[in-house]
Amino acid sequence: MADSLLRPVIGVTGPSKGGDRAWFFTRYAILAAGGAPLRLTPRHSHLNEVLDGIVIGGGDDIYPTLYESEELPNTRYDKERDLFELMYIEKSLKQDIPMLAICRGEQLLNTYLGGNLHQNLRKLRRHTRNRFTVLPLKTLLVEPDSRMKELLGTTRCRINSLHTQAIDQLGSGLKVVGRDLDNIVQAVEDPSKLFLMGVQWHPEYLLYLSRQRNFFHTLVKSARQRLVR
Repeated sequence: MADSLLRPVIGVTGPSKGGDRAWFFTRYAILAAGGAPLRLTPRHSHLNEVLDGIVIGGGDDIYPTLYESEELPNTRYDKERDLFELMYIEKSLKQDIPMLAICRGEQLLNTYLGGNLHQNLRKLRRHTRNRFTVLPLKTLLVEPDSRMKELLGTTRCRINSLHTQAIDQLGSGLKVVGRDLDNIVQAVEDPSKLFLMGVQWHPEYLLYLSRQRNFFHTLVKSARQRLVR
């Protein structure tokens, strides 16, 4: 079979309850990129399944004890999902499985690697608003010497915003490659890996933009390379 016809299996993590919208768009993006999406939740796990790539999806805030902080009032946490996804992050890093970590996924990846988070970004905002929107209304500034720049094809573009937390202290091995106008981390990568990127926004809701579709095309391409090497 020609390499281009291989459909690598891409795991997509999410919560046991809800998350259908994110799954629908992520599934579509992976299928369109030539991959075979597999939904993974704490109650429907495939830890023994052979994965060629993985998406660690967005959702509720990370439980703060994972990065030695305290719980905030009126905040939703999903400890079951945290532990479940940490196992997949560990699996992916140890086996060099291509990974795209989205929003909460980027935050969880960072905490796994020893970093921590800003729990509430409101006090850090000076040039951007604290609003949740799937529309690309926030400015992203991309490091010119990065794989992220190659993937997006620009050093400045617009992204959406659905988060209240973000990376503070960076985890081991990660490189910051994108920030917003308030200097808040929006993107990280590990250049030593086949493909490892974390983004604070949600590219699955911006699939009408070709540069955002590139995340899923590159993930599937990297998974296919791993599959045949």
